[in-house]
Amino acid sequence: MTKKKILVTTDCYLPRWDGVARFLSQLLPEIKEEFDITVIAPAFEGKYQKIPGIKTIRLPVLPIRFGDIYFSFQTKNIAKYVAEADLIFNQTIGPIGKTAINEANKQAKPVISYVHSIEWELASRAIRYLKWITEKLVLKRAQKLYNKCQLIITPSQETEDILESHKIHTKKIIIELGINPNKFAPPLSKKTAKKIIKIPEKYTIIGFAGRIGREKDLKTLTTAFLKINKQHKNVLLLIVGGGLLNEIPNHIKIIKTGPKDNILPYLQAMDIYVLPSLTETTSLSTLEAMSTGLAVIGTPVGIIRRYIKDSENGFIFPRGDVNVLTDRLDELIRQPHLIQKLGKEARKTIKQKAHWEETVRKIRKVLEKV
Repeated sequence: MTKKKILVTTDCYLPRWDGVARFLSQLLPEIKEEFDITVIAPAFEGKYQKIPGIKTIRLPVLPIRFGDIYFSFQTKNIAKYVAEADLIFNQTIGPIGKTAINEANKQAKPVISYVHSIEWELASRAIRYLKWITEKLVLKRAQKLYNKCQLIITPSQETEDILESHKIHTKKIIIELGINPNKFAPPLSKKTAKKIIKIPEKYTIIGFAGRIGREKDLKTLTTAFLKINKQHKNVLLLIVGGGLLNEIPNHIKIIKTGPKDNILPYLQAMDIYVLPSLTETTSLSTLEAMSTGLAVIGTPVGIIRRYIKDSENGFIFPRGDVNVLTDRLDELIRQPHLIQKLGKEARKTIKQKAHWEETVRKIRKVLEKV
Protein backbone atom coordinates (compact mmCIF):
# COMPACT_ATOMS: atom_id res chain seq x y z
CA MET A 1 0.00 0.00 0.00
CA THR A 2 1.37 3.42 -1.01
CA LYS A 3 1.86 5.83 1.87
CA LYS A 4 0.37 9.30 1.75
CA LYS A 5 3.12 11.82 0.94
CA ILE A 6 3.20 14.65 3.46
CA LEU A 7 5.32 17.76 3.00
CA VAL A 8 6.07 19.43 6.32
CA THR A 9 6.99 23.09 5.79
CA THR A 10 8.49 25.16 8.57
CA ASP A 11 10.68 28.22 9.12
CA CYS A 12 11.69 26.84 12.54
CA TYR A 13 13.51 23.52 12.91
CA LEU A 14 16.48 21.71 14.38
CA PRO A 15 19.17 22.42 15.36
CA ARG A 16 17.55 25.71 16.40
CA TRP A 17 15.39 24.65 19.35
CA ASP A 18 12.05 26.34 19.89
CA GLY A 19 8.47 25.19 20.41
CA VAL A 20 7.95 24.30 16.74
CA ALA A 21 11.20 22.32 16.54
CA ARG A 22 10.37 20.48 19.77
CA PHE A 23 6.88 19.66 18.50
CA LEU A 24 8.17 18.26 15.19
CA SER A 25 11.09 16.39 16.76
CA GLN A 26 8.60 14.53 18.97
CA LEU A 27 5.73 14.13 16.49
CA LEU A 28 7.50 13.01 13.30
CA PRO A 29 9.11 9.86 14.76
CA GLU A 30 5.63 8.85 16.00
CA ILE A 31 3.95 9.07 12.57
CA LYS A 32 6.74 8.19 10.11
CA GLU A 33 5.56 4.59 9.70
CA GLU A 34 2.14 5.68 8.42
CA PHE A 35 3.29 8.47 6.09
CA ASP A 36 6.03 9.29 3.59
CA ILE A 37 7.34 12.50 5.16
CA THR A 38 9.55 15.23 3.71
CA VAL A 39 10.51 18.30 5.74
CA ILE A 40 11.54 21.62 4.20
CA ALA A 41 13.29 23.86 6.75
CA PRO A 42 16.11 26.41 7.06
CA ALA A 43 19.67 25.15 7.42
CA PHE A 44 20.37 26.73 10.79
CA GLU A 45 23.89 26.62 12.19
CA GLY A 46 24.76 23.93 14.68
CA LYS A 47 25.01 20.17 14.85
CA TYR A 48 22.04 18.74 13.00
CA GLN A 49 20.79 15.27 13.83
CA LYS A 50 18.53 13.70 11.20
CA ILE A 51 15.37 11.92 12.22
CA PRO A 52 15.70 8.41 10.74
CA GLY A 53 13.10 7.72 8.07
CA ILE A 54 12.38 11.43 7.45
CA LYS A 55 13.68 13.16 4.30
CA THR A 56 14.84 16.69 5.08
CA ILE A 57 15.46 19.53 2.60
CA ARG A 58 17.53 22.25 4.29
CA LEU A 59 17.56 25.68 2.65
CA PRO A 60 20.39 28.22 3.21
CA VAL A 61 19.57 31.13 5.52
CA LEU A 62 20.41 34.78 4.99
CA PRO A 63 22.83 36.29 7.55
CA ILE A 64 20.23 38.89 8.54
CA ARG A 65 18.49 38.39 11.87
CA PHE A 66 14.89 39.29 12.65
CA GLY A 67 14.60 39.30 16.43
CA ASP A 68 16.39 36.04 17.29
CA ILE A 69 15.79 34.16 14.01
CA TYR A 70 17.34 33.95 10.56
CA PHE A 71 15.15 33.17 7.53
CA SER A 72 15.69 31.32 4.28
CA PHE A 73 14.46 33.08 1.14
CA GLN A 74 15.77 30.48 -1.32
CA THR A 75 12.33 29.03 -1.81
CA LYS A 76 12.03 28.67 -5.60
CA ASN A 77 12.30 24.87 -5.54
CA ILE A 78 9.46 24.45 -3.04
CA ALA A 79 6.95 24.26 -5.92
CA LYS A 80 8.55 20.99 -7.04
CA TYR A 81 8.16 19.40 -3.61
CA VAL A 82 4.59 20.64 -3.31
CA ALA A 83 3.81 18.97 -6.64
CA GLU A 84 5.14 15.65 -5.33
CA ALA A 85 3.11 15.78 -2.10
CA ASP A 86 -0.44 14.71 -1.35
CA LEU A 87 -0.77 17.06 1.62
CA ILE A 88 1.09 20.09 3.01
CA PHE A 89 1.40 20.15 6.81
CA ASN A 90 2.55 23.70 7.50
CA GLN A 91 3.91 25.11 10.78
CA THR A 92 4.80 28.77 10.13
CA ILE A 93 4.16 31.73 7.82
CA GLY A 94 7.74 32.83 7.24
CA PRO A 95 9.22 32.62 3.72
CA ILE A 96 9.07 28.81 3.57
CA GLY A 97 5.55 28.58 4.95
CA LYS A 98 4.30 31.41 2.75
CA THR A 99 5.75 29.90 -0.43
CA ALA A 100 4.39 26.45 0.38
CA ILE A 101 0.86 27.72 1.05
CA ASN A 102 0.82 29.82 -2.13
CA GLU A 103 2.20 27.00 -4.29
CA ALA A 104 -0.26 24.51 -2.80
CA ASN A 105 -3.06 26.94 -3.58
CA LYS A 106 -1.91 27.19 -7.22
CA GLN A 107 -1.63 23.41 -7.55
CA ALA A 108 -4.88 22.64 -5.70
CA LYS A 109 -3.07 20.72 -2.97
CA PRO A 110 -4.63 20.66 0.52
CA VAL A 111 -2.89 22.54 3.33
CA ILE A 112 -3.22 21.96 7.06
CA SER A 113 -1.54 24.59 9.24
CA TYR A 114 -0.79 24.09 12.91
CA VAL A 115 -0.79 27.48 14.63
CA HIS A 116 1.98 27.45 17.20
CA SER A 117 1.90 31.16 17.99
CA ILE A 118 -0.05 34.34 17.39
CA GLU A 119 2.42 35.51 14.77
CA TRP A 120 1.57 39.19 14.77
CA GLU A 121 1.97 39.37 18.56
CA LEU A 122 5.21 37.41 18.47
CA ALA A 123 6.73 39.46 15.65
CA SER A 124 5.92 42.84 17.20
CA ARG A 125 7.38 41.81 20.56
CA ALA A 126 10.48 40.23 19.04
CA ILE A 127 11.86 43.54 17.74
CA ARG A 128 12.84 46.82 19.35
CA TYR A 129 11.47 49.29 16.80
CA LEU A 130 8.52 49.67 14.40
CA LYS A 131 6.39 47.39 16.57
CA TRP A 132 3.03 48.82 15.48
CA ILE A 133 3.65 48.58 11.73
CA THR A 134 5.18 45.11 12.14
CA GLU A 135 2.08 43.88 13.95
CA LYS A 136 -0.18 45.24 11.21
CA LEU A 137 1.88 43.75 8.38
CA VAL A 138 2.22 40.32 9.97
CA LEU A 139 -1.50 40.24 10.81
CA LYS A 140 -2.33 41.00 7.17
CA ARG A 141 0.04 38.24 6.06
CA ALA A 142 -1.52 35.75 8.50
CA GLN A 143 -5.04 36.58 7.33
CA LYS A 144 -4.12 36.13 3.69
CA LEU A 145 -2.20 32.87 4.14
CA TYR A 146 -4.33 31.11 6.74
CA ASN A 147 -7.47 31.80 4.75
CA LYS A 148 -5.92 29.82 1.87
CA CYS A 149 -5.60 26.69 4.02
CA GLN A 150 -8.15 23.89 4.07
CA LEU A 151 -7.81 23.36 7.82
CA ILE A 152 -6.18 25.06 10.79
CA ILE A 153 -5.21 23.17 13.93
CA THR A 154 -4.99 25.25 17.10
CA PRO A 155 -3.74 24.17 20.54
CA SER A 156 -6.62 25.80 22.43
CA GLN A 157 -10.02 27.43 22.25
CA GLU A 158 -8.35 30.73 23.14
CA THR A 159 -6.13 30.55 20.04
CA GLU A 160 -9.09 29.63 17.85
CA ASP A 161 -11.07 32.59 19.17
CA ILE A 162 -8.18 34.99 18.51
CA LEU A 163 -7.85 33.80 14.91
CA GLU A 164 -11.59 34.05 14.30
CA SER A 165 -11.77 37.53 15.81
CA HIS A 166 -9.03 38.63 13.41
CA LYS A 167 -10.96 37.51 10.33
CA ILE A 168 -9.26 34.16 9.82
CA HIS A 169 -12.31 32.07 8.95
CA THR A 170 -10.79 28.80 7.70
CA LYS A 171 -12.23 25.71 9.36
CA LYS A 172 -10.48 25.04 12.66
CA ILE A 173 -10.09 22.14 15.07
CA ILE A 174 -8.46 22.09 18.49
CA ILE A 175 -5.72 19.60 19.33
CA GLU A 176 -4.02 20.45 22.60
CA LEU A 177 -0.36 19.62 22.99
CA GLY A 178 0.50 17.03 25.60
CA ILE A 179 3.53 15.89 27.54
CA ASN A 180 5.01 12.47 28.20
CA PRO A 181 5.08 12.37 32.03
CA ASN A 182 7.17 9.21 31.99
CA LYS A 183 9.95 11.11 30.24
CA PHE A 184 9.52 14.40 32.07
CA ALA A 185 9.54 13.05 35.61
CA PRO A 186 11.02 14.34 38.87
CA PRO A 187 14.53 13.13 39.71
CA LEU A 188 14.99 10.40 42.29
CA SER A 189 17.32 12.81 44.08
CA LYS A 190 17.45 16.59 43.68
CA LYS A 191 20.98 16.50 45.13
CA THR A 192 22.11 14.08 42.42
CA ALA A 193 20.32 16.06 39.69
CA LYS A 194 22.23 19.21 40.68
CA LYS A 195 25.48 17.29 40.85
CA ILE A 196 24.96 16.01 37.28
CA ILE A 197 24.96 19.59 35.95
CA LYS A 198 27.73 20.56 38.38
CA ILE A 199 25.79 22.86 40.68
CA PRO A 200 26.21 22.50 44.47
CA GLU A 201 23.21 21.22 46.39
CA LYS A 202 23.07 24.31 48.62
CA TYR A 203 21.73 26.51 45.81
CA THR A 204 18.06 27.08 45.10
CA ILE A 205 17.92 27.09 41.31
CA ILE A 206 15.48 29.39 39.57
CA GLY A 207 15.23 28.41 35.92
CA PHE A 208 13.95 29.04 32.43
CA ALA A 209 14.25 26.80 29.37
CA GLY A 210 13.43 27.82 25.82
CA ARG A 211 14.29 30.13 22.99
CA ILE A 212 15.81 33.43 24.14
CA GLY A 213 13.72 36.02 22.31
CA ARG A 214 12.52 39.46 23.37
CA GLU A 215 8.90 38.30 23.53
CA LYS A 216 9.99 35.87 26.27
CA ASP A 217 10.69 38.97 28.42
CA LEU A 218 13.69 37.53 30.22
CA LYS A 219 14.51 41.08 31.25
CA THR A 220 11.71 40.84 33.82
CA LEU A 221 13.08 37.54 35.10
CA THR A 222 16.70 38.68 35.33
CA THR A 223 15.70 41.95 37.03
CA ALA A 224 13.65 40.06 39.61
CA PHE A 225 16.50 37.60 40.14
CA LEU A 226 19.05 40.36 40.78
CA LYS A 227 16.71 41.75 43.44
CA ILE A 228 16.24 38.30 45.01
CA ASN A 229 19.99 37.73 44.96
CA LYS A 230 20.40 40.66 47.34
CA GLN A 231 17.96 39.04 49.80
CA HIS A 232 19.09 35.40 49.56
CA LYS A 233 22.67 34.20 49.40
CA ASN A 234 22.29 30.71 47.92
CA VAL A 235 20.29 31.31 44.74
CA LEU A 236 21.20 30.82 41.09
CA LEU A 237 19.45 31.66 37.83
CA LEU A 238 19.79 28.92 35.20
CA ILE A 239 18.82 29.87 31.62
CA VAL A 240 18.76 26.96 29.17
CA GLY A 241 18.39 27.82 25.49
CA GLY A 242 19.80 29.72 22.54
CA GLY A 243 18.97 33.03 20.93
CA LEU A 244 19.69 36.55 22.17
CA LEU A 245 22.04 35.45 24.95
CA ASN A 246 23.96 38.71 24.70
CA GLU A 247 20.87 40.48 26.07
CA ILE A 248 21.04 38.45 29.28
CA PRO A 249 23.26 40.24 31.85
CA ASN A 250 26.59 38.67 32.70
CA HIS A 251 26.57 37.85 36.39
CA ILE A 252 28.34 35.26 38.50
CA LYS A 253 24.97 33.91 39.67
CA ILE A 254 23.38 33.74 36.18
CA ILE A 255 24.27 30.58 34.24
CA LYS A 256 23.62 30.57 30.48
CA THR A 257 23.97 27.09 29.02
CA GLY A 258 23.16 27.87 25.39
CA PRO A 259 20.92 25.50 23.38
CA LYS A 260 20.63 21.91 24.59
CA ASP A 261 19.21 18.91 22.73
CA ASN A 262 18.08 17.39 26.04
CA ILE A 263 16.74 19.82 28.63
CA LEU A 264 15.55 17.16 31.08
CA PRO A 265 18.69 17.09 33.28
CA TYR A 266 18.45 20.86 33.67
CA LEU A 267 14.75 20.82 34.52
CA GLN A 268 15.35 18.09 37.09
CA ALA A 269 18.04 20.20 38.75
CA MET A 270 15.82 23.29 39.02
CA ASP A 271 13.68 24.10 42.05
CA ILE A 272 11.56 26.91 40.60
CA TYR A 273 10.62 27.48 36.95
CA VAL A 274 9.63 30.91 35.63
CA LEU A 275 7.75 31.66 32.41
CA PRO A 276 7.86 35.47 31.97
CA SER A 277 6.55 35.46 28.36
CA LEU A 278 4.48 38.25 26.86
CA THR A 279 2.80 35.90 24.37
CA GLU A 280 2.38 32.11 24.05
CA THR A 281 -0.19 29.65 22.81
CA THR A 282 0.97 26.63 24.81
CA SER A 283 4.60 26.81 26.10
CA LEU A 284 5.67 23.18 25.97
CA SER A 285 8.67 23.91 28.20
CA THR A 286 6.37 25.11 30.98
CA LEU A 287 4.23 21.97 30.77
CA GLU A 288 7.44 19.93 30.84
CA ALA A 289 8.58 21.83 33.93
CA MET A 290 5.27 21.12 35.63
CA SER A 291 5.51 17.45 34.68
CA THR A 292 9.01 17.37 36.16
CA GLY A 293 7.54 18.48 39.49
CA LEU A 294 8.78 22.07 39.58
CA ALA A 295 7.09 24.96 41.33
CA VAL A 296 6.13 27.15 38.37
CA ILE A 297 5.57 30.91 38.26
CA GLY A 298 4.12 32.07 34.95
CA THR A 299 2.35 34.87 33.16
CA PRO A 300 -1.31 34.32 32.14
CA VAL A 301 -0.55 33.58 28.48
CA GLY A 302 -2.23 31.02 26.21
CA ILE A 303 -3.36 27.84 27.94
CA ILE A 304 -0.99 28.45 30.87
CA ARG A 305 -3.77 30.38 32.61
CA ARG A 306 -5.84 27.17 32.52
CA TYR A 307 -3.07 24.86 33.68
CA ILE A 308 -1.71 26.99 36.52
CA LYS A 309 -4.20 27.57 39.34
CA ASP A 310 -2.75 30.39 41.40
CA SER A 311 -1.49 29.25 44.81
CA GLU A 312 -2.72 25.68 44.17
CA ASN A 313 -0.21 24.22 41.71
CA GLY A 314 1.87 27.29 40.91
CA PHE A 315 1.75 31.08 40.81
CA ILE A 316 0.53 33.52 38.18
CA PHE A 317 2.02 37.01 37.91
CA PRO A 318 1.15 39.93 35.60
CA ARG A 319 3.26 40.30 32.47
CA GLY A 320 6.26 42.53 33.05
CA ASP A 321 5.63 42.94 36.78
CA VAL A 322 9.05 42.62 38.40
CA ASN A 323 7.78 43.37 41.90
CA VAL A 324 5.14 40.64 41.95
CA LEU A 325 7.57 38.10 40.48
CA THR A 326 10.16 39.05 43.09
CA ASP A 327 7.60 38.60 45.88
CA ARG A 328 6.59 35.19 44.57
CA LEU A 329 10.19 34.04 44.31
CA ASP A 330 10.88 35.29 47.84
CA GLU A 331 7.83 33.44 49.16
CA LEU A 332 9.00 30.15 47.64
CA ILE A 333 12.64 30.48 48.65
CA ARG A 334 11.60 31.12 52.25
CA GLN A 335 9.31 28.06 52.25
CA PRO A 336 10.98 25.00 50.70
CA HIS A 337 7.96 22.88 51.66
CA LEU A 338 5.81 25.13 49.44
CA ILE A 339 8.13 24.45 46.49
CA GLN A 340 7.58 20.73 46.98
CA LYS A 341 3.82 21.08 47.46
CA LEU A 342 3.28 23.17 44.32
CA GLY A 343 5.58 20.90 42.31
CA LYS A 344 3.63 17.78 43.27
CA GLU A 345 0.33 19.45 42.38
CA ALA A 346 1.77 20.71 39.08
CA ARG A 347 2.82 17.19 38.06
CA LYS A 348 -0.60 15.86 39.04
CA THR A 349 -2.24 18.47 36.80
CA ILE A 350 -0.13 17.46 33.78
CA LYS A 351 -0.79 13.76 34.29
CA GLN A 352 -4.52 14.48 34.39
CA LYS A 353 -4.78 16.96 31.51
CA ALA A 354 -1.85 16.85 29.06
CA HIS A 355 -1.58 13.52 27.23
CA TRP A 356 1.01 13.36 24.44
CA GLU A 357 -0.28 10.06 23.06
CA GLU A 358 -3.69 11.70 22.58
CA THR A 359 -2.07 14.60 20.71
CA VAL A 360 -0.35 12.17 18.34
CA ARG A 361 -3.48 10.09 17.83
CA LYS A 362 -5.59 13.12 16.88
CA ILE A 363 -3.00 14.62 14.53
CA ARG A 364 -2.47 11.26 12.84
CA LYS A 365 -6.23 10.94 12.29
CA VAL A 366 -6.46 14.43 10.76
CA LEU A 367 -3.53 13.79 8.41
CA GLU A 368 -5.13 10.54 7.28
CA LYS A 369 -8.51 12.10 6.53
CA VAL A 370 -7.64 15.35 4.73
